[in-house]
Amino acid sequence: MSEALTEDLLAAIGLVRRHLRRSVGRPFPEGALTDSQGELIRTVRRNPGISVAEAAAELGLVANTVSTLVGQLTERGLLQRTPDPTDRRIARLTLTDPAREQVEAWRDRRTALVTRALDDLSPADRDALRAALPVLAVLAERLHPEEQKERV
Repeated sequence: MSEALTEDLLAAIGLVRRHLRRSVGRPFPEGALTDSQGELIRTVRRNPGISVAEAAAELGLVANTVSTLVGQLTERGLLQRTPDPTDRRIARLTLTDPAREQVEAWRDRRTALVTRALDDLSPADRDALRAALPVLAVLAERLHPEEQKERV
């Protein structure tokens, strides 16, 4: 039973992601960023002022790897690294204005498309989806690399 549910869930999530990507594209041109760079950009967008160590923990990467990514993205003018006002050893990360505008425009296109699709669903289907969101959040947490380490 669980294996079939796993396959169905992964297929549904994959299909949603593919349709979104084909409809609204990516925030940056294909091949402009590695997957890891894109993940870091999205993490910083959701958490402006995040530190390198905090970003590494959220992404399940070592701090040295994230530091390298930060250097690459800073060179390209996408990330800004500023010293923490209370502890100058800590760098705080934010998107540059052009990067933030590009990511937000992409997010707005995705949001509009998903909103239209949700509006086309029946109220019962929207309620079912809404009811599933807390379970999906728990599932996502259990899939987080740090959670996996604790469970082993």
